[in-house]
Amino acid sequence: MFAFLCSFLLLLTPVSWLENSFQPYGLLGYVNSPVQVAQIPSSQQPNSSQQQVLERLFTTSEAEADWFVPSFLEQILLPQVQMVLTDISNRLGEFQGVEETADGFEVQFSGGTVPAQIRLTADGKIAGLFFEPPAIPIRIEEAIALLESSPYDTSLIITRDDETLAELNADSPLAVGSTFKLAVLAALKQQIDAGALSWDTVVTLQPEQKSLPSGIIQDWPDGSFITVDTLATLMISVSDNTATDLLMQTVGREAIEALTEVMDERNQPFLTTRETFILKNPENAWLLRRYRNADTEARRRVLEELGDRPLPSVNAFTGEPVAIDVEWFFSSRQLCSLMDSVAQLPAMQVNPGVANPRNWEHIAFKGGSEPGVLNLTTHLTNEAGHTYCVSATWNSAEQPLNEEMLTQLYQSIIAGLAQRED
Repeated sequence: MFAFLCSFLLLLTPVSWLENSFQPYGLLGYVNSPVQVAQIPSSQQPNSSQQQVLERLFTTSEAEADWFVPSFLEQILLPQVQMVLTDISNRLGEFQGVEETADGFEVQFSGGTVPAQIRLTADGKIAGLFFEPPAIPIRIEEAIALLESSPYDTSLIITRDDETLAELNADSPLAVGSTFKLAVLAALKQQIDAGALSWDTVVTLQPEQKSLPSGIIQDWPDGSFITVDTLATLMISVSDNTATDLLMQTVGREAIEALTEVMDERNQPFLTTRETFILKNPENAWLLRRYRNADTEARRRVLEELGDRPLPSVNAFTGEPVAIDVEWFFSSRQLCSLMDSVAQLPAMQVNPGVANPRNWEHIAFKGGSEPGVLNLTTHLTNEAGHTYCVSATWNSAEQPLNEEMLTQLYQSIIAGLAQRED
């Protein structure tokens, strides 16, 4: 049975921040016919037909019901489809065309682009349609003005060829979530450059080393042999937490602390992901209190007491912010420095983040998020050889962040930099 997936998020209600200047339009999610779509896998669909159907959606005044399979319109009404298409066109200007990309298509307008995916039945009807938030270029000055009014703690830096183009609290360390893994990779690179380790070094996975997702290694068999190169690639590309902890054990906590000691004293001791999850487990609230109130050496003793305590459920960290003062702390300037030291490694070449690979010769990306924490750090090189770094962090201990809106703003900053070089 072919799985159904349907989501329609039309975010047109006013918001108090970025209300008039930067508001996501919404998404159309896949609605798949269990019979018709199963007969024609997406990898076998003619891309020229998909491209032509997308073009028709934006060059015809009104979408027509017979363009869609009935099951699609049972989930998403035709007026709702038209509302999204009209809103995209109104916001992004004149339609210019559709180009194929590695994972779908890019619908191009005079004022920006929209990544899109589409699935057709054998007779050419739309069975699945998905639009990502648009990449609308924004000038740096406009972005800074918007961020200055943000209700969140914010740190931002934008550099070009190591010169600062713009900054906002760029030297203020904030919690950065999984972006701390740049420091682990940098410490690993130092040891490999010194000959203490190699990319071919093999590590054995033990049950007590497993952490919570994100990642995949936590589900691998105990005793699995994994190279350092594979661990590094998974740590960065899919933010694998267990791979990270294995690398931290291989490199040594003291080596990472030596690298990050001057960055923020709250990074002492430098926590593994497993330790962080256990400390934030609501069942261990008394340990968390002790850790918060202790000095560095006393904190190390608390970590020793974690021992064989079980990991909490992953659902424990999907709601309100949880102890974002027990985290990893870096300023946006420090993150760009760490990124610069590792940007050329193969592990950094897998996941481009939110930057459009069509606009850049080279992209290295790492991000991190949890309730109340979001960081996005991207290293970019254009055709002329100019190198940019854009690092932005937002924290809120009181409420979850509007991650979709913040990510879209960040994406538009990068789109503006690409346009700047045209």
